[in-house]
Amino acid sequence: VNVASQCGLTNSNYTELAQLYEKYKTQGLEILAFPCNQFGAQEPGTNDEIVEFACTRFKAEYPIFDKVDVNGDKAAPIYKFLKSSKGGLFGDSIKWNFSKFLVDKEGKVVVRYDTTIAQASIEKDVKKL
Repeated sequence: VNVASQCGLTNSNYTELAQLYEKYKTQGLEILAFPCNQFGAQEPGTNDEIVEFACTRFKAEYPIFDKVDVNGDKAAPIYKFLKSSKGGLFGDSIKWNFSKFLVDKEGKVVVRYDTTIAQASIEKDVKKL
């Protein structure tokens, strides 16, 4: 998940991610959060500030990595892999904060979700794995 702390979608997405993780972590679900400042400069903080924000405000217990680019020449290798495995509706590029990918235990990208996907849809797919 590419995350941002100053996006209009921050509260709902971080809350839903925390709920999903709490419910399925004992069954092997891992959530990997990648802060990104490429969309409206909505992740301006330092890496330490971002972790403190997510862990304090939303009780995030999953890994929050250092800030990355998700698009362009400097895109993080993980995002190059994810995007090449599951393209989006209008091309491979990530369109906004909180785009999500579901990856199975073998490392296969199963589903790509846009920013506004309902938690229930993700949960349904997680249960299938």
